[in-house]
Amino acid sequence: TGYQKIFEAVELARDIINGAVPQSVLDDDPDYESYIGSNVRRLDAPSKVTGALRYAGDMVVPDMLHLQVFRSPVAHARIKSLDVSVAEAMQGVEAVVTAGDIPGEDGFGVFVHDQPTLAADKVRYVGEAIVAIAAETEQIAREAVKTIKIEFEDLPPVFDVETAMADGAPVVHDYAKDNITYHVPIRKGDVEKGFADADLIVEQTYETQPIEHAYLEPEAGLAYEEADGTITVQSPSQNITHHRHALSRILAMPINKIRMIMSPVGGGFGGKEDMHYQGFLALAAMKAHRPVRYVFTREESILASAKRHAFKTRYRMGLTKEGRITATEMYMTADGGAYGCSTEGVMRKGAILAAGPYDIPNVKIDAIGVYTNNTPAGAMRSFGALQSEFATESHLDICAEKLGLDPFEIRRINMMQDGAVTHTKQTLATVSIADVLDGVEKASGWAPGAPTVRGATRSDLGLPGNREPCTLGARLVSTSEIGSEEVA
Repeated sequence: TGYQKIFEAVELARDIINGAVPQSVLDDDPDYESYIGSNVRRLDAPSKVTGALRYAGDMVVPDMLHLQVFRSPVAHARIKSLDVSVAEAMQGVEAVVTAGDIPGEDGFGVFVHDQPTLAADKVRYVGEAIVAIAAETEQIAREAVKTIKIEFEDLPPVFDVETAMADGAPVVHDYAKDNITYHVPIRKGDVEKGFADADLIVEQTYETQPIEHAYLEPEAGLAYEEADGTITVQSPSQNITHHRHALSRILAMPINKIRMIMSPVGGGFGGKEDMHYQGFLALAAMKAHRPVRYVFTREESILASAKRHAFKTRYRMGLTKEGRITATEMYMTADGGAYGCSTEGVMRKGAILAAGPYDIPNVKIDAIGVYTNNTPAGAMRSFGALQSEFATESHLDICAEKLGLDPFEIRRINMMQDGAVTHTKQTLATVSIADVLDGVEKASGWAPGAPTVRGATRSDLGLPGNREPCTLGARLVSTSEIGSEEVA
């Protein structure tokens, strides 16, 4: 999302209307050699501005059915019985899909395939999909959903990380008796020696909340069969290659018979990385042998879509009286919700970026993703970085205050230099944080010791740092065989 481009477009329109800029500036793009640093026209801009662009929820094809979903009203329970007979007999209902209709290997997820397409034996959060119904109209599908009869055996739910990790806690997944999704331990140097060398040790706990993506376009999709047996799914997926492979397993179809088309995305921010509905949407189209469209209501989107991970970080930092960090210890836990989704990647990125752009000789980090019976947590902007950065930068401000140092000064004392080695053993050839810090200090009007900055009291301002993870890294797998052969 580029808000600056929108601002620039509005300002340019103003200048053209006022006659300050000729309209001819819109006629030509810069020469190929001058694209870098120049404004160029977006190919999809006219259709977006005029409303001509068709998102997944706008798609209409002949003979199309409409999908609605029966979702769990409870957070944790076993399904004792499920009766869909009334819905199946309703006029206008063309397909009723349950877990029993899945022909292949059920289970999907970005890192661990722990989430069922439709709940079969157990539900793990309020809003989990159990039955999908395709009908001639959306209203018929909604009425059919109301006829579903289900009997639950309630299980004790767990809604917070501390309870989930305690001895004897309710188990969300049988294969994870401790409710731990993923644990990232990082060690560098001798932390205990680092704390022994410190003149000051500061301890604090920081918490961040789950956050709804709130994209303008709720989840939606269209699925249909091709004449050659290919199943096509159009949806605003941010991860179509992964989703394609997941559908291949779920539908028990070769990958070349799965076609994923990324429809225009009306806001994603990471929330459409995880696959939540494409599986049962495709199954409905296959069972009905007709195109099927599904559009979430805003209520459904908030109820069932992945959220930003809520973190709790216990932070301990040792420093000399001059402000040099001697040791850092972070114990981060994150609420991953009912399924793994992107938790593994979020914890890895959170741990990798936790120590910040600071040269710390002794580091101990534990980043732990935990299963609960909350809505699954998934990818969201910065992918775990902001939660750990919030703790690190807030803690540095507190340490600076206790030592009587300026927040800029304590960062300059500890910032990495060219050739520094991170706590994950990555050597940094060039480090530009000093230039960034100088620019921020100048632009903010910050003056050491001043009681106010641009009209705000010093205590109302923080000095955040931000490290953006750019990629999960390439997943390259190679196989080799090594053998020995006696040569005469």
